[in-house]
Amino acid sequence: MALTVRVIAPDKTVWDSDAEEVILPSTTGQLGILPGHAPLLTALDTGVMRVRANKDWVAIALMGGFAEVEANEVTILVNAAERGDAIDREAARTAYSEAEARLNKVEAGNRQQQIQATQALKRARARFQASGGTGQA
Repeated sequence: MALTVRVIAPDKTVWDSDAEEVILPSTTGQLGILPGHAPLLTALDTGVMRVRANKDWVAIALMGGFAEVEANEVTILVNAAERGDAIDREAARTAYSEAEARLNKVEAGNRQQQIQATQALKRARARFQASGGTGQA
């Protein structure tokens, strides 16, 4: 028995294939999905989704959204997504370092800039981790 997994972003379908296992970055922590999982609807955080297909793991950077699990079908609707094997690791490392530096330079009282810089850092970290980086620049 396998899962049918679809990752759909507004501009493209990033993944549409069978898988043995899925690990999602839910807003409450990592969430593992195996065949026979109970029906579920969950919010997704910005982070790395991992899909095990044909005994290999594929990393996909997700930029927030929702996942629905029902009858061995996992449908993931996200704001944006990118497969890790399509991300340039060095460019992602540079973007992650720059986002970290921007967050460190935000003035303590500027709440809006702090939120924007934190979100940019989460996106950069997800891309870097999905590309095979460790998340530590």
